[in-house]
Amino acid sequence: MTVLGFIRHGSTSWNKEGRAQGSSDIPLDEEGRKEALLLADRLSNESWDYLISSDLVRARETAEIIASQSKGMEVQIDPRLREVSGGKIEGTTEKERISQWGKDWRKIDVGIERQAAVVLRGMESVHDWMNKYENKKVLFVTHGGFIKIILNEMGLLLNADEHIGNTSLSCLRCLGGEYIAETLNCTNHLNEGIKANR
Repeated sequence: MTVLGFIRHGSTSWNKEGRAQGSSDIPLDEEGRKEALLLADRLSNESWDYLISSDLVRARETAEIIASQSKGMEVQIDPRLREVSGGKIEGTTEKERISQWGKDWRKIDVGIERQAAVVLRGMESVHDWMNKYENKKVLFVTHGGFIKIILNEMGLLLNADEHIGNTSLSCLRCLGGEYIAETLNCTNHLNEGIKANR
């Protein structure tokens, strides 16, 4: 039985400013590195076999922090795990988008990557790694929009308005081609870290 874990990267300055990141290569901020360390501490008490990351620096940095706390874990890179490309909206806030294209800007073609394309590359990546590491426990460090699309494709439907938290962990088991969720969008490690620092 293969176990998959999907992790969203730690926070960035653009997250805090409400800017669409997409394929823009934005690094973690200081809080994002602290979040990644808290997650790394949680994962170091679990037994994961492989760690695969998006090539974007915010995901790669998160993965490297996790690997640094897990003995023998190495980061492998897969560009297919990248965030949904935002086209012309990358780097903009909602206010700026409304100012430029109007409140119905979502109805305009601004070059955002189509969901079908994300599903195609994302599921291809997941299946390739599952075939390579059959019956192992595999972590994917990737992005919020990407995770939501892939989990929904797997039948683990999330509320359309649900926010995928920074360094959240979603774990599932694959049994006979069916995906069974154990944990979705879990950030308990962040709460434990806050308690520990009080």
